[in-house]
Amino acid sequence: MAESSVSTPANEPVALRLVDREFLIACAPEEREGLLESAAYLDRKMRELRANAKAPGFDRLAVLAAISVTHEFLSLRKQHTGTDQGVTDGLAALRRKLEAALDAHVK
Repeated sequence: MAESSVSTPANEPVALRLVDREFLIACAPEEREGLLESAAYLDRKMRELRANAKAPGFDRLAVLAAISVTHEFLSLRKQHTGTDQGVTDGLAALRRKLEAALDAHVK
């Protein structure tokens, strides 16, 4: 197998805090900011759930937060898919009108 002459940046450890626990996760330098934003969002979600639950353990908070974030993601994806379909349908209708107008103009 040939070696690539293009070097890729090495993954670097990033310290993340989730509900007073620290985790080191390796990531590429260009992904660092997104990873930190994601961890901050997850930390807020876990703290929100902890405030509304009776003595939840860390693992339970993590699972509840994962379910909550996944639900948000799927809802947004469904909305986005619907928007994409609406744009696609609108463009198809516009194309048909344009073709009809061009056909009428040519005749």
